[in-house]
Amino acid sequence: MSDATLKSFPEGFLWGAASAANQCEGAWDVDGKSASIADCLTIGGIDHPRLITLDIDTDQYTYPSHRAVDFFHRYKEDIALMAEMGFKAFRMSINCTRILPTEHGEPNEAGLAYYEDVFRELRAHGIEPIVTLCHNDMPLEFTREFDCWADRRAIDYFVRFCEVCFERYRGLVSYWLMFNELNLLTQVSATWLHACYCNEGTTSFDDQVDDPRKRFQSLHHLFVASGLAVMRGRKIDPSYRFGTMASISLNYPHTCNPDDVFKAQQATQFDSFFVPDVQVFGAYPFFAKRYFERNGIELAIEDGDLEAIRDGHVDFLSFSYYGTGCVSTTETGERMYGNSFESVRNPYLETTEWGWGIDAVGLRTTLNALYDRYHVPLLIVENGIGVSEELVPDGKGSYTVNDDYRIDFLRKHIEQMHLAVDDGIDLIGYTAWTAMDLVSLGTGEFKKRYGFIFIDCDDQGEGSLDRYRKKSFWWYKRVIETNGEDLEGPIDA
Repeated sequence: MSDATLKSFPEGFLWGAASAANQCEGAWDVDGKSASIADCLTIGGIDHPRLITLDIDTDQYTYPSHRAVDFFHRYKEDIALMAEMGFKAFRMSINCTRILPTEHGEPNEAGLAYYEDVFRELRAHGIEPIVTLCHNDMPLEFTREFDCWADRRAIDYFVRFCEVCFERYRGLVSYWLMFNELNLLTQVSATWLHACYCNEGTTSFDDQVDDPRKRFQSLHHLFVASGLAVMRGRKIDPSYRFGTMASISLNYPHTCNPDDVFKAQQATQFDSFFVPDVQVFGAYPFFAKRYFERNGIELAIEDGDLEAIRDGHVDFLSFSYYGTGCVSTTETGERMYGNSFESVRNPYLETTEWGWGIDAVGLRTTLNALYDRYHVPLLIVENGIGVSEELVPDGKGSYTVNDDYRIDFLRKHIEQMHLAVDDGIDLIGYTAWTAMDLVSLGTGEFKKRYGFIFIDCDDQGEGSLDRYRKKSFWWYKRVIETNGEDLEGPIDA
């Protein structure tokens, strides 16, 4: 960005990238790890859904998480590449079934030692771990036995898991995110990923049978679990910083028709603000209570629940941003998508290969809206573009990907971040999605690539898993070196 009059990104800004254990680690049954809900999701695609198979059948189905891109065994190599880019932070998750494989069993020392090694490796390279405690990941046995988050037993398990992590990793981790994109549980499609159960009749990730009361009861249990864990974490180490993580997609009215404007406001309130309101302010917002009343949803709230939600509020708000929505009160035939959200097609936006709208200016709008509402530090922990990519010779005896489209996408979004910082937003970091190619969550594909690092792996999980630096690797290295001041280059090694 050439405008020298803009306020700079703050000193110590957390530049980096993000990942998720169930999408990159692999080693799904190694060293005492039990099966998680991610391990029974099959490969899918843009034209066929991922299946949920509670009985894992590797003879009949391909399960992408089982091998993924093998970060489990290759983390030192991957962290070295992150350090080469100059990362200040790496947002990652802990797979809870490595730490507590069962409901009542003892912590698994092999799993605890593994993550300790990862954190120490990051620290050795000057990289701050930002750790998500539950990123679409709970023991599969909970789904089979008691519908996981619909049951209060999941609260006890999660709080115990958090306590183990807070004690073991004191001094190695400072930033904790309680859950991933928890606000998506306001939608039916998130029942499996976030409530971790499937109602009778559900077979696929894209077509889940809904029970609204059960789904929102699960969300309540997640709120209570988060609050209890945060309170205990603060006692273990008062220096810990706790955040929530939401998928934010503000909605524009399709026209200036007042009905469109009001509908857009309501959609944003419920889909994007409901969960952060609870976790930042520590109480249910008025519009959520009214929604429950109108839809006959009566939550089972036990003594101490609301106090846990109130006292266990978070310190900062992290969020994923992939685009904005567009809402109309009249029917149109054109639709667009973005990270589980479906909306009317916005005629002013281009779309990605997977039909997601690209709205860089919307990120500045979002940052202003969030800071105006919450007045807490903001952290962008996911933002990126998924594209089918192929390796090409780099002219130096190796291979690369000429991903100028990714550079253009990220440049425009970082420009808007810079403008938001100049607006006065307290933005503390940016971890793009993602450091390296990994399993796409929605479809289970490998060909939908987001990373700065190409990994040789196809949709069936076959390939050498060799790592190759894309063109964006070198571009992002320069962005970090200049603290976001140089967004043009150089973009060569």
